[in-house]
Amino acid sequence: MSALTFAALRRLADGRFHSGEAIARSLGRSRATLCEALKRAPELGIEIYSVPGRGYRLAQPLEFLDASAVSEALARAGSRIRFEVVDEIDSTSSQLLLRAMAGAPSGTSLAAEWQSAGRGRRGRSWVSALGGSLTFSLLWRFERGAGHLGGLSLAAGVAVARALQACGVSRVQVKWPNDVVVDLRKIAGILVETSGDLQGPTAAVIGIGVNYRLAEPVLDRIDQPVVDVASSASAVPSRTELLAALLASLDAAFTEFDRQGFAPFRDPWRALHAYQGRPVRVLAAGERAYDAEVLDVAPDGALLVSAAGRTVALASAEISLRVR
Repeated sequence: MSALTFAALRRLADGRFHSGEAIARSLGRSRATLCEALKRAPELGIEIYSVPGRGYRLAQPLEFLDASAVSEALARAGSRIRFEVVDEIDSTSSQLLLRAMAGAPSGTSLAAEWQSAGRGRRGRSWVSALGGSLTFSLLWRFERGAGHLGGLSLAAGVAVARALQACGVSRVQVKWPNDVVVDLRKIAGILVETSGDLQGPTAAVIGIGVNYRLAEPVLDRIDQPVVDVASSASAVPSRTELLAALLASLDAAFTEFDRQGFAPFRDPWRALHAYQGRPVRVLAAGERAYDAEVLDVAPDGALLVSAAGRTVALASAEISLRVR
């Protein structure tokens, strides 16, 4: 995607008609070049109206993230997170993993207005739209090895749920191991990737995707029940406000997790678990699907289910749950 496309969309972000000639002149480009750049907008999930004599207008106003406002909000909260936002990237987590290997400090966060190759769990792609999603990653360094970070994705889920609740989203719950849901429909996803020595230290990159305001064309591309912040919040927060709240909540959670592990998050996570006590269908890679009932979450973050008269501990990377 060209920088000109994003620059032009910023001129159109208010949702009003703007002369193509005026936009092209302000950007130092020709009308023809501008027209070609705006033809890429549908790839970003953006619909544009072009009316002779009136110019261009977005079907819906578009809110870009205000990086300065996010950083200021984090500073007021006493956060040590260093925040950056870019227009386009393949994957914030992929790039942050590279930065981690190059020595980036703990608390480095990278957000993107649009990801071309966002990743979800089990190799799935994360579907997003410019202005309709929040996609960001956070690097956190732990002295312990990756084997001692069990429950980190669950602690992140609690932090995301708390931030959404604080921003007016009601009926927020979590789904093991890394989803946040409203009425059993996904509103946010979490992907934790770690690197480092067996005994530590460990660098963890936590990728977060939040459905903020999804248009029908985007919803049609998602293969599971989803919901967005705009349809779930009592008063819809700005994307900037919500991102700042999410980062501050994650900062507090990971600081506590670094000191005490999953223990202080276990009860809050149980209270939020949408599938607690529910009958489910367990789909494990390389195994035959079987019916079970959710019992609890273990101290290491494993999900405990009852199946065929015995208790089974499920590992987060190997299973998928479906309510039956």
